[in-house]
Amino acid sequence: SVYTTRPDTFMGVTYVAVAAGHPIAQEAAKNSDAVAMFVDECKNTKIAEADMATMDKKGIATGFYAIHPLTGKQVPIWVANFVLMDYGSGAVMAVPAHDQRDYEFATAYGLEIAQVIAPAADSEETVDLDNQAYTEKGVLVNSGEFDGLEFEAAFNAVADKLEALGVGERKVNFRLRDWGVSRQRYWGSPIPMLSDENGNELAATEDMLPVRLPEDVVMNGVTSPIKADPEWAKTTVNGAPAFHETDTFDTFMESSWYYARYCSPRFDEGMIEPGAANYWLPVNQYIGGIEHAILHLLYSRFFHKLLRDFGLVTSDEPFERLLCQGMVLADTFYRKDEKGGDIWISPTDVQTETDDKGRVVKAWHKEDGEPVFSAGMSKMSKSKNNGIDPQQVIAQYGADTVRLFMMFTAPPEQTLEWSDSGVEGAMRFLKRIWKYAVDVETVGYQALDKSALNNDQKVLRRELHKAIAKVTDDVERRQTFNTAIAAIMEISNKLLKAPLADKQDVAIANEALEALLIMLAPITPHMCHQLWQDLGKEGDILDAAWPKVDESALVEDEKLIIVQVNGKLRAKLTVPADATKEQVEALAFAEENVTKFTDGATIRKVIYVPGKLLNVVAN
Repeated sequence: SVYTTRPDTFMGVTYVAVAAGHPIAQEAAKNSDAVAMFVDECKNTKIAEADMATMDKKGIATGFYAIHPLTGKQVPIWVANFVLMDYGSGAVMAVPAHDQRDYEFATAYGLEIAQVIAPAADSEETVDLDNQAYTEKGVLVNSGEFDGLEFEAAFNAVADKLEALGVGERKVNFRLRDWGVSRQRYWGSPIPMLSDENGNELAATEDMLPVRLPEDVVMNGVTSPIKADPEWAKTTVNGAPAFHETDTFDTFMESSWYYARYCSPRFDEGMIEPGAANYWLPVNQYIGGIEHAILHLLYSRFFHKLLRDFGLVTSDEPFERLLCQGMVLADTFYRKDEKGGDIWISPTDVQTETDDKGRVVKAWHKEDGEPVFSAGMSKMSKSKNNGIDPQQVIAQYGADTVRLFMMFTAPPEQTLEWSDSGVEGAMRFLKRIWKYAVDVETVGYQALDKSALNNDQKVLRRELHKAIAKVTDDVERRQTFNTAIAAIMEISNKLLKAPLADKQDVAIANEALEALLIMLAPITPHMCHQLWQDLGKEGDILDAAWPKVDESALVEDEKLIIVQVNGKLRAKLTVPADATKEQVEALAFAEENVTKFTDGATIRKVIYVPGKLLNVVAN
């Protein structure tokens, strides 16, 4: 039996590969010395699963064949070094045309490569089986009754057929592996296990808990001091000699459930106090570094489900939402010492010249004027001396400026490249907002009268409420704070250019300034708080209601229609928002530049995308 996640490729199987520990491999080894040697080689070679994608694919034919259950065709069975015995059934169906690993193996051993997936009709992808497998999902070809089916339909059709014939079934396989939690070091939590003189494992009795590590140790070698000290491990269990475990726990064993312990940190009658844990958990929003995005999350979910199974928590998951922050990068500079080693120099001690793309082309030390080498952008670290002292930057630019720069420059989950010019740009923006607030405060307050707005005022207010809608969605749902800030900057630029000539200009400015300050407050709280107070607003700005979108402001009286002839832009029309296709078509054919390309031609089709586009197909 074989396991696959791609039944849509089933008709493209050209061989079967089994693990060295598979019964078929063992049977083949009895009949062939070459197979036996290869099987032994695989068993004696320990390769991490993560390395299998890049290692050389090796195998040997068993001399056995499998029968394809739908075509009746014989396909050879090979022993391969890339098949794991502990995943699935230890055997895989190989589809070299659509799996790169299978492709590399088939190419190496001259096995058949049969294409059964083609790109979808609207796809620009191409198939190049002379050089690589086509691994995308597409439309079935060369697959008999399944030809023409796309992925979802093909998946179900093939699975249904195999189940109907009684030769296959749908099944979920979990890619779980044993977790080695012991470490051969002193620091870490003790493992509450012992062994007797015969090597039998014993659990620490309750009166032994907690097991405590000795504190009077001397760290003077590579060996853990509790391993080096034969006396520490010695103890007794029920009067018989026993020995403490000298390995300690992997730190993930402690850090995986700390969030639950935080709910009742002083509870001393168990791991966690269920009442407090169920009051606070699950965590609404969890923020962590990108380096812990996989393992820490996996282990935390594992521990949480254990806590649930033991009745300590009632929730199924530890975190409702997860955000993994990217790393902060900064320029790195160095010189060579007398022995050729690197001496890393802080960016604050280096003067640079950059090209038009901001890349360093020349660098020298501020003190001696001598040149230094640029090593590009690297993660801020002590080892490369490229960290930026936040206190110095805050003292120079203010905390709000630094916050704005960091949140605007990159999405929170991606790396952020530190840039002094970027910080200065953030400061200039905040100064413009401050000036705008002063200007609006100077002209005073006016009440908004929607019925008195002229067309320009309607357009500006529409842009304001579009911005409110986008910022709200970016912050609440998408958590893309950089695009939220970009939207605030864009509407700010439009507001700064708008006149403050009449009452409704001022009324829109009052509405806009209040919305801008509230939306900016989570990002630049200090400045927004000060301006809020200066404007005479009641309460703290962080307690103010988030601005609501005025749906009526979003209604457009007119639409801009792009007119194309055979896909090329020929005109732009401003039409009433409720204009019909016929009305738009009539206006389009009245345009001189449209008739220029359609007179004398046969109109094959007129495609209208309401409110956006009219495309005339003519020849």
